[in-house]
Amino acid sequence: MADIARLAGVSTSTVSRALSHSPLVNQETRDRILDLARSLNYTINIGAQNLRLQQNRTVAVVIPIEQATRQQLSDPFFLSMLGSLADALSDQGFDILVSRVDADQVDAAAAPFDGGRAIGVILIGQGRHHAELNKMAARGVPFVVWGAQLPQQLYTTVGGDNVTGGRLATERLLAQGRRRIAFFGDTSLPEVEQRYRGYVEALAAHGLSPDPQLHVASSFLPESGGQSVAELARRGVAYDALFASSDLLAMKSIHAMRAQGKDIPADVAVVGYDDIELSSYFHPPLTTVAQPRDVAARALVDALLVLVDGRGAPSVQLPTELIVRASA
Repeated sequence: MADIARLAGVSTSTVSRALSHSPLVNQETRDRILDLARSLNYTINIGAQNLRLQQNRTVAVVIPIEQATRQQLSDPFFLSMLGSLADALSDQGFDILVSRVDADQVDAAAAPFDGGRAIGVILIGQGRHHAELNKMAARGVPFVVWGAQLPQQLYTTVGGDNVTGGRLATERLLAQGRRRIAFFGDTSLPEVEQRYRGYVEALAAHGLSPDPQLHVASSFLPESGGQSVAELARRGVAYDALFASSDLLAMKSIHAMRAQGKDIPADVAVVGYDDIELSSYFHPPLTTVAQPRDVAARALVDALLVLVDGRGAPSVQLPTELIVRASA
């Protein structure tokens, strides 16, 4: 405002009134000040204004979307996490502002805070952008990420124990005598890489090595299940079990295997990941690894409020649990 006041030849209080469209400033002066503000890309920081008035009770929940895969906000895992976060924020007396950003420009997730619309940001999804998230943390943006703990991490994460989850899923299949266990998931994503690590550890404990032919780098898109099953058929590899890195991927894979004449679980036992609500109603009901979403949502909110208060918040790793149903 001081810059605009100097350029307009008026006081900062006149600029403040003009930007608030006060009738105490004549129309000509107000228009001149507004034109200057626009030319300088000046915007009122609503957050600073609300903070001064002790009114801002909004937290931004941002979902980075990979342009290459176009995973949708309608993804069941996103929706269930949003619901849990909305409940956790409401319990603390906060409103929720939901938005999505291009994952290749993940620093745009800070916009609700930078523009003052929110006191901080909860990011659902870490993706491949560890370095960019570190830069956001280094410049003081208060944000928490649902994701994996990684080396040299400057930001706070809350996430499930993916290595243990992957091990539990694979051990369940091994305990049923399955030995040709396929893995569907993109290991360039930190959480999926950790699930794969658990899969490898479980195989090693039984004297088995992972067969690269049984690993398909599946995305989280619904159609990826059918594509991955088709890829195994193209490779001509035999398998008697599948560990899919999400429930939706597991369900779509089951549909595709049935179309090939396979019986689930007689021919192929299947374990998913996340324990979305639909998994218990699927046919057959899906064996899966549950992530404690309600506990996670509360932990994400609690950690963010600590950061907003100017204190450090440690990362949190939550336990995962195998839910046994008919698919395995």
